[in-house]
Amino acid sequence: MIEIRLPDGSVMEFEEGVTVKDIAGKIAKSLEKNAVGAVFNGELIDTLTPIRVSGDIKILTAKDEDSLHILRHSASHVLAKAVKRIYGEDSVKLAIGPSTSEGFYYDFDIPESISEEDLGKIEEEMLKIIKAKEPFKREVVSREKALELFKNEPYKLELINELPDDAEITIYWLGDDFYDLCRGPHVEHAGMIKAVKLLSVAGAYWRGDSRNKMLQRIYGTAFWKKSQLDEYLHRLEEAKKRDHRILGKQLDLFSIHEEAGPGLVFWHPNGAILRQTIENWAEEEHRKRGYERVYTPHLMKAELWKTSGHYDFYKENMFFVPVVEHDEDEKLGNEEIPLTPEEIERANWYAVKPMNCPAHILIYKSQPRSYRDLPIRYFEFGTVYRYEKSGSLHGLLRVRGFTQDDGHIFCRPDQLKEEIQSVLDYVMELLSTFKLDYVINIGTKPEKYIGTDEQWEHATNSLIEALKERGFDYNIVEGDGAFYGPKIDIAVLDAIGRKWDGPTIQVDFNLPERFDVHYVDRDGEKKRPVLVHRAIMGSVERFIGLLIEHYAGLFPLWLAPVQAVIIPVSDKYMDYADEVYKKLKEAGIRVKLDDESGKVGFKIRKAEVQKIPYMLIVGQKEQESGTVSVRSKKEGDVGSMPLDKLVDKLKFEIENKI
Repeated sequence: MIEIRLPDGSVMEFEEGVTVKDIAGKIAKSLEKNAVGAVFNGELIDTLTPIRVSGDIKILTAKDEDSLHILRHSASHVLAKAVKRIYGEDSVKLAIGPSTSEGFYYDFDIPESISEEDLGKIEEEMLKIIKAKEPFKREVVSREKALELFKNEPYKLELINELPDDAEITIYWLGDDFYDLCRGPHVEHAGMIKAVKLLSVAGAYWRGDSRNKMLQRIYGTAFWKKSQLDEYLHRLEEAKKRDHRILGKQLDLFSIHEEAGPGLVFWHPNGAILRQTIENWAEEEHRKRGYERVYTPHLMKAELWKTSGHYDFYKENMFFVPVVEHDEDEKLGNEEIPLTPEEIERANWYAVKPMNCPAHILIYKSQPRSYRDLPIRYFEFGTVYRYEKSGSLHGLLRVRGFTQDDGHIFCRPDQLKEEIQSVLDYVMELLSTFKLDYVINIGTKPEKYIGTDEQWEHATNSLIEALKERGFDYNIVEGDGAFYGPKIDIAVLDAIGRKWDGPTIQVDFNLPERFDVHYVDRDGEKKRPVLVHRAIMGSVERFIGLLIEHYAGLFPLWLAPVQAVIIPVSDKYMDYADEVYKKLKEAGIRVKLDDESGKVGFKIRKAEVQKIPYMLIVGQKEQESGTVSVRSKKEGDVGSMPLDKLVDKLKFEIENKI
């Protein structure tokens, strides 16, 4: 007999080999009918998988978010079977087909190129399989049988050969003529997939390694109800309208140039104004909260990163360069001087910084510190560089060079909770100012970490207590901490409900130990400070990308690179338009004068496309009365307004961040 523990704490006994379906039936017939899977001892399983050990179970229905992974994983197998049918059993080689947070995908090696236009016929074939309610069936097979079954599937053979000798190998059948190497789980039959849609085709290297063959990846999504799918597709359309890469070009904010290097951002004048406005706000907030501004080098010796632990835990994401010291009388000139193997051997290796924390620690260590000095709060707009695979780069959201509003707090253990709460207060000010919703997660100890278990427990508890005392709801995400300590990650929600990485607060008992950082306590003894890593916006680039999509390019007046444009109805009124322009400019308003020839309607449409908050139209009536005709991008025609009143209105909106 085995014991099955339910979420309410009750325990039920069953014979070995019981299924989720059996357990659900003992609880309630309605649950048996609606069960689509379960979480058993922390792992997803399907309704018909035999359970042979005691454990904790949560039975899933379509109302549970985890159930979507079962549905979507099943849909990926239906996709694979459909592709095999259309393009030929022998021609199609299967790679992998997992579920994702948004849907699913499957990677194929096919001689024939699949286009977006082909998705319709593949989807039609999927619907035939779904309509036939072809069943999913799990089978445990020996290694020998698995190798025989997949002898013509090279990618599956590679995966099988990497499995440990004692691994249980399972395949899933879909109907009588398709099987796949898979751990599951799946729905009972394909007919349970009520709403499915193929979305796009892309290239993907096998196992994400550019040295491997490029495969064809088909993306799709699935939901339990058609209404849910329709809502998702509507959000996708909204997301396309808000794509920061398109809007960035339309609004002339930034560009990325392959000839300069992928993932490196060039800020145009409009983008620079937007960025500077945000950074000025952050600079003032840091000053008010007791932070001291610092600047640190972009390039530092590799040995420093060995001390910090980044070399051991992060080197695959870092850029390294050999630096050869030359004699003073050596004339280098401008010619290219290739490094010989001997020079590389004796070179000093430097790393372009991926983080700012070791640099801030060196500033802290530059002089003796007393308990009276703490807390010390350093802050830097620190530009860092991290190697991201070119296929993962995405506009401002994932880049190789980016700037963090990075801060480090050195404090005594008794000050830790108060400092965390102070950072939380700052984060809430940010989210309130930019009108953003959020979700708070706590990341705990990952598989690879430094420091003792006791230090991790103390740090994690400090984060939890700070959140509880501030009354915040939060989620625990097991294993999601940094290698040097646990963290609070705040996911920001945009206007259409998408989650973005945002503010982070990380407690670190480890780097002070590695760098032998200390302060002299009131008893005259040397003590270790606690180090708090925190970024309020996170990456400035990603935060601006978020804001572009959140506001769909129509920024609040205080953020808009161009806050108003003056449009004269004809050249006859250009002198008055220039007078209005100078008046607004003197008041500190970012204004431009559209003095190009052309009809008023064309100029208005141009300003609409550029998403300028206010259009100020001037003609004979406005010139004679000393007014302007105001057109708001959000509100439409506001009417005629005296110039002084307009200036007061705009300044009020800007100063109050309306």
